[in-house]
Amino acid sequence: MAHYFEESPQTASRPGSVTLVLPDLHLRLETDRGVFSPERIDPGTRVLLETVPPPPAEGDLLDLGCGYGPIALTMASRAPGATVWAVDVNRRSVELCARNATSAGLDKVRSVHVDEMPADVRFRAIWSNPAIRIGKAALHEMLTRWLDRLTPDGSAYLVVQKHLGSDSLQRWLSDQGLPTSRLASRSAYRVLRVDARPAEVQKRESKER
Repeated sequence: MAHYFEESPQTASRPGSVTLVLPDLHLRLETDRGVFSPERIDPGTRVLLETVPPPPAEGDLLDLGCGYGPIALTMASRAPGATVWAVDVNRRSVELCARNATSAGLDKVRSVHVDEMPADVRFRAIWSNPAIRIGKAALHEMLTRWLDRLTPDGSAYLVVQKHLGSDSLQRWLSDQGLPTSRLASRSAYRVLRVDARPAEVQKRESKER
């Protein structure tokens, strides 16, 4: 099976669809082979969407690893005044997310490849079901890259399976100067809240570079 975190999946296309049903939202989403969880809404994604607080009403928000868009479209639906950036390394996912946003009439979703994301945008919130299976080193690099783009008052919410290292990831993030706490624990998943680095830490690291 091709990995969903490949840029150009070699798996032959086989379009499908799934239904996202939440208390405040009901969406039909296009899916395809070669993307993350194409046959159902991933249970971790569902836990995240059912436990996170409302996103900021305005500003720039990020869905990191958007897949076909359930997280990005939920953010956009709950915060219609915000711009939601949906990024992924998988170009098939990026295209699906864009189509699903158009179909849902959510015109403030910006679905882009990770390398095409404007460098000057800072995020008031990040929601993510991160690709744990890319390996610890790559995961740490990815999270550091994007969490450092939180605004000073921003927070990220990450859903991680317990047996895939949610507790060790929480400790690692805290050790990096990113205040991290457990927001929720349900089934086999934990939802972590990660706050922006304190201003004094950011200043010290800037001087060290």
